[in-house]
Amino acid sequence: MTRTARIERVTGETDITIDLTIDGRGHGHVQTRIPFFDHMLNLFARHSLVDLTVQADGDIAVDLHHTVEDTGIALGQAFTRALGDKRGICRYGHAYVPMDETLVRVVIDFSGRPFLDYRGPEGLMPINGTFAFTLVEEFLRAFTNNAGVNLHVEILHGRDAHHMAEAVFKGLAKAVDAACQLDPRVEGVPSTKGML
Repeated sequence: MTRTARIERVTGETDITIDLTIDGRGHGHVQTRIPFFDHMLNLFARHSLVDLTVQADGDIAVDLHHTVEDTGIALGQAFTRALGDKRGICRYGHAYVPMDETLVRVVIDFSGRPFLDYRGPEGLMPINGTFAFTLVEEFLRAFTNNAGVNLHVEILHGRDAHHMAEAVFKGLAKAVDAACQLDPRVEGVPSTKGML
């Protein structure tokens, strides 16, 4: 079973193409014209062991928000398409990820019911002077709603915004990897309802 997807999303604000292979080697090829975001998505690919290609062209002269949010939408849609009926998956995943002084907890359930509980500091300065830290939450919300996951992300402690964002993306990667693994003991879909 090949778990792959291609998503093409074109709006008046962005033009995004994503190719996803869940059972990959962690190869990331990301070009969003937002260097810090490229770094985060490449980290996600490497630590989730998915193969991920992202080509995004957005109205970044206006704001970074549209590109970040729409990429989250497209990535969530890619996981939904690639997982299909979710037959045989572990469904749940979690990770604690440290990054120097920072510690982040991420827990995910590919339940089909989107819900994000995000807990992180507010009022942080933009990373590299341009990437607002609030964009991390916007990306997570867009991903959550379109992947149909229950996602809990908590920055347990930290001071450096870069470290906190990086730990969040790595934690998401590790949790997604665990949840998407195929468990040979699972018969059909891992739900008493018979569907996710």
